[in-house]
Amino acid sequence: MRILVTGGAGYIGSHTVLLLLEEGHEVHVFDNLSNSSPEALNRVAEITGREARLHVGDLLDQRQLDDVFAELKPDAVIHFAGLKAVGESVDFPLRYYRNNVTGTLNLLEAMDSHDVHTLVFSSSATVYGDAGVVKYREDLKLDAVNPYGRTKMHVEQMLEDVAGSSDKWHIARLRYFNPVGAHESGRIGEDPTGIPNNLMPFISQVAVGRRPVLRIFGNDYATPDGTGVRDYIHVVDLAAAHLAALEYCIDHSGAHAWNIGTGHGSSVMEVLHAFERASGRDIPFELVDRRPGDLAEYYADPTLAREEIGWKAERGLEEMVADNWRWQSTNPDGYPDADPADLPDTDPSEEDGVKGSKPKRATGPNETTKL
Repeated sequence: MRILVTGGAGYIGSHTVLLLLEEGHEVHVFDNLSNSSPEALNRVAEITGREARLHVGDLLDQRQLDDVFAELKPDAVIHFAGLKAVGESVDFPLRYYRNNVTGTLNLLEAMDSHDVHTLVFSSSATVYGDAGVVKYREDLKLDAVNPYGRTKMHVEQMLEDVAGSSDKWHIARLRYFNPVGAHESGRIGEDPTGIPNNLMPFISQVAVGRRPVLRIFGNDYATPDGTGVRDYIHVVDLAAAHLAALEYCIDHSGAHAWNIGTGHGSSVMEVLHAFERASGRDIPFELVDRRPGDLAEYYADPTLAREEIGWKAERGLEEMVADNWRWQSTNPDGYPDADPADLPDTDPSEEDGVKGSKPKRATGPNETTKL
């Protein structure tokens, strides 16, 4: 198949592109590089011996989208692109609604006008909010509690409405829990811009000496060691879920939703100690007060994904942290900054100076999910 991957130069996107190439698909990446790196795609090419063509552009520019769809005529789209930091979304909600919701609306209109109706969407477990249970099932009410989560929830609802309008639409919504880890080669991994929002990259940067200490928010939760418990999923397992969902969608119309997690949780202290074992280093930490809104414990019920698309997580916590440490220890500063002059000249409208079409700092994930 010819597949267009939005945000494909980012963390989850690049790992998914790698698997798509290994499966023999023709892959094109549409990415504004505002928070991702073309170097990730260069390294994917090194690993696979095949290249994904990069089209530098922004979902907010309808003309760029139309040009790419007219040129490529893709069979399907995997949609990662957007903004993904919960705290930032609280401070800048309009930016998040514009990028995540309007960007997806533009993408759907371009798909429809070019007769492309198969989509795998990168959603998030944040759509559930505080569900009042520990194990999250797909039939729970969607009730996101922050702007980032609400953008995911609104996009999911939009996808339901679109799929309900015609059986020509084949849509998958993957509700991620906490993606971590890296490719086993250590060549691609997570490289967040600025201060990491998530636990694993923060621990990694402390272990490699980029940050002095890990702060643990609360140790008085009703969990085995008092620290928060989350469902961590290896990024390669997560990438494999996109391929499984895509294959399912080929033969099934409608809008489908699946939780993508391991089905069990690990505490902050368990992750910390696993990382110490993998790195052979002591990780300094300090205990601080809870953060408002943090939940004690939750994890996925991945039963539906196993039953319907034949997917399940294969990698455990020890492998997650070992792969993460291999990436961080061999790339202590992440991806090198890209010189804009070195970017592929593959997008016909790149020279127009459209907002977002040039990298501010071409490192880090460009994906739309995280808890």
